[in-house]
Amino acid sequence: MNPVRPGYFYTYVLTSDKTGTFYTGATNNLERRLERHNSGNVYYTKNKLPVRLVYFEACLNKDDAYRRERYLKTGMGKRYLKNRLKGGLTG
Repeated sequence: MNPVRPGYFYTYVLTSDKTGTFYTGATNNLERRLERHNSGNVYYTKNKLPVRLVYFEACLNKDDAYRRERYLKTGMGKRYLKNRLKGGLTG
């Protein structure tokens, strides 16, 4: 079952296998956006390839997705992600 559905907006987190850094973004087409990241067409991640999806949330509208993206980029949001992903990135 494919979790990506038309009509949803997604907040997502990528990690770079090269640098170990995270990238947080939002989009209405998660699969296409991941392809753009991994093909080097996104400025921030083009020198950090390959990147992989480690977390995403689906939202019913664009405003919610971008609001969630802004939150995840804050100190509290980063702490939330760290706790949410604990153990998931190591095995």
